[in-house]
Amino acid sequence: MASLNEPKLDEILAFCAQEPVERVFLEDVARRGLGRFTGLERRGKLQALCHVGSNVVPSGNGCAAFAEVAAAGRARMVIGEERAVTELWEEVRDRLPAPREDRPGQPVYVLDRSPEPGETGLRPATEDDLELLIPACAAAHLEEIGIDPLERDPESFRWRTRMQIEDGRSWLWRENGTILFKAEASAWTPAAVQLQQVWVDPDLRNRKFAQRGMRDLCRLLLDRVPVVCLFVRAENAPAIRVYEAIGMDQVGAYRSLIF
Repeated sequence: MASLNEPKLDEILAFCAQEPVERVFLEDVARRGLGRFTGLERRGKLQALCHVGSNVVPSGNGCAAFAEVAAAGRARMVIGEERAVTELWEEVRDRLPAPREDRPGQPVYVLDRSPEPGETGLRPATEDDLELLIPACAAAHLEEIGIDPLERDPESFRWRTRMQIEDGRSWLWRENGTILFKAEASAWTPAAVQLQQVWVDPDLRNRKFAQRGMRDLCRLLLDRVPVVCLFVRAENAPAIRVYEAIGMDQVGAYRSLIF
C-alpha cells in the first residue's frame, strides 16, 4: 500500500536525483528549505512528490494522491512534468477553479555542451541594475503569464527581483541604458540550472541578441553545472528557434495550469 508522508531532505534529494532536469525546481527549493513537501511512499521509497507553495509542483507516479494538499494550497499555478500534472488535475479539478490558461506540451530543453561564444557584454546583474531590471522583469512576466506583477503586488516583486540579483541568479547585457538580453535562474542545483524570463527589449528583437546572450550565458553556467535547462510555451516559435539554434535538445514536456 502507498501512503502519504512528509519526506526528509535526503529522501527528496534521492528522488530528485532520478530525474535531475525534470525535478530541478523541487531539488532547489528543498535544499533551500522553502515550501512544503508531501511524498507518496511505497515499500519505504518515494514514488511521487508534491511541493506546495505559490505553485503546486507534482512529480512521479501516482500524483492523483496529492489532490487534497493541492486543493488546500490554493496556488496560483499547477506546473510540472506533463503526465504528473495531468494525473493530479484529473483528480482535483472539481475542487479548484477553472484555470485561466491550460498550457500542455511545453517543451523542456537542455544543453550540456558549451555553444560558440556570443561575444556579448553579458554579466551578472548588480544592485546598480535593479531599477532597469524591475520593469524588464515585469514585462517578461506579463508576456509569459499574462499578469502585470507591478499592479498585483509591486513591493513583493521588487523584493524578488532584488533577491535574484543578490543570490547571483540574474544576468544581463545592457548598453546605453537598454537591455539587449536578460535572464534569471528559477532553480539551481549541483546537477542543473533552470533558466526563466529570457527577454530582449521589444525594440531590439529579431537581431540575434537573444541567441548571442543565450550562448554566453550557457557558456558561463556550463563551467559550473553539467546541464542548463528551461521550458517554453509550445507556441513560442521565436524562442524555440533561439534555443535550438544554440544546440539545445528537447527532452520532455511540462504542463502549466494558471489560475
